[in-house]
Amino acid sequence: MLTLYYAHNTCALASHIALEQAGADYDAVRVSFARQEQRSSEYLRINPKGRVPALVTERGILTETPAILQFVAQTFPRAALAALDDPFAMARLNAFNSYLCSTVHVAHAHRMRGTRWADEPAALEAMKRKVPQSVGECFELIEREFFVGPWVLGERYTVSDMYLFTLANWLEADGVEPARFPKVATHRERMRADPVVKRVMAAEAT
Repeated sequence: MLTLYYAHNTCALASHIALEQAGADYDAVRVSFARQEQRSSEYLRINPKGRVPALVTERGILTETPAILQFVAQTFPRAALAALDDPFAMARLNAFNSYLCSTVHVAHAHRMRGTRWADEPAALEAMKRKVPQSVGECFELIEREFFVGPWVLGERYTVSDMYLFTLANWLEADGVEPARFPKVATHRERMRADPVVKRVMAAEAT
């Protein structure tokens, strides 16, 4: 049995979708950021980083979305959520997911998590003002260079689609107009219509 620790409206959505799509036997445990449960001693024993997602497995605990997504894809190969038989394609998947994790998500985080990098109010406000530009430039690059179509990496639906969908859901809140990126916007609507995605999003919203 796997246990996923998640919070609503966070990057943990991607891992949640992956587990559901893979048909995994898992429990989903909600962590309330409003109640600062991610900072509780109980949760910090699970993930000392105080963040989500965290996935408890029989062999230990995994954190970081790219790692969890790869674990799910490899643990449930019949779900065909990654090109496990193609080293180059798998490397491209990891490169895309790493970009989302290290660059896109970080740009987004400057809007509400600026205290990770600065303390001065003026600096925090400057970071917030920069978000529409920095996040927009990230998605311009994805739209222009990285999105193959009809899915992120081509004909195969992969965990990268779940990850991109998760971050693309934050565009409006980041002050970025999704219509600027037709491929990403179409992909987001396709994902929203998927029964598995609908089921997971409904579960997280309750």
